[in-house]
Amino acid sequence: MKYVALSDFHGYLIPMEELPEGDVLLICGDILPLSVQRDTVAATVWFVTQFLPWTQTLSYKYIVFIAGNHDFLLEKLDIKNYTLYGENISKVDYINGNKKGKLVLVTSINPTPYGEGKTTMSIGINDAFRKLNKNSIVVLREPSMGPVFGIKGGAAGGGYSQVVPMEDINLHFTGDIHAMTTANNLLCAAIDNHIHQGNMLNIDSRRIVFKRVMDMNDRSLRNIVVGLGGKINGVPREDGFMITVASEIMAILCLATDLTDLKNRFAKIIEFFAGLRIDNKPVIL
Repeated sequence: MKYVALSDFHGYLIPMEELPEGDVLLICGDILPLSVQRDTVAATVWFVTQFLPWTQTLSYKYIVFIAGNHDFLLEKLDIKNYTLYGENISKVDYINGNKKGKLVLVTSINPTPYGEGKTTMSIGINDAFRKLNKNSIVVLREPSMGPVFGIKGGAAGGGYSQVVPMEDINLHFTGDIHAMTTANNLLCAAIDNHIHQGNMLNIDSRRIVFKRVMDMNDRSLRNIVVGLGGKINGVPREDGFMITVASEIMAILCLATDLTDLKNRFAKIIEFFAGLRIDNKPVIL
């Protein structure tokens, strides 16, 4: 069974032809447009006249909607009293209770030489809970491709304690890491272009601390020289690559609470420490 997850689309109802194929659609909260989030009537009207009809256009066998923190107005909406195209939508279950579950956080485990660590343990614990007839769900992050091709292997677990299809998960799962790689390297290109165009900030090219990144383990790229090939190709200097998940851009992603918060945090990147000038003063871009 293949799952497709959506979240934080705030009113943008994606056409079916733009969605991946699958069996189960998980709508993981924050669906309401920003314009109706504080208006109970408007939120109800949008949910019934826009959201519910949209779900009827989707070809997934099952649709699961989990209200997010921006959808709190829906708690006052008894959707079973509504009909859609003349049919009662009682097949839609809205669960609203105060019963809280327990969170088991698996982190900071030293893996074995073959890679059994946090992910394998998390999946194994979840399987054990299910074996005990407990309602349990495991939440994993997008794997870094760096370890995938090394001895550690992928981040989808291993043996009977894994999630499948592991190749789809291990290779560009959601695309987040690729996006962070591109954003980080755009800043690096801006620094080198500034130096090439005259270096008005007097950046000391020997002390630039903002590194390029890639989602791969390649020790030969940890320390390199860029800008070779003559004047047209920039100013030669020492540089290097880190793995993407160790970058400052990725740190911002990890701190963000949702897509809107992530955009706001990126929009506030007015300044960042890039290195030192020739006169030892910091370079703030």
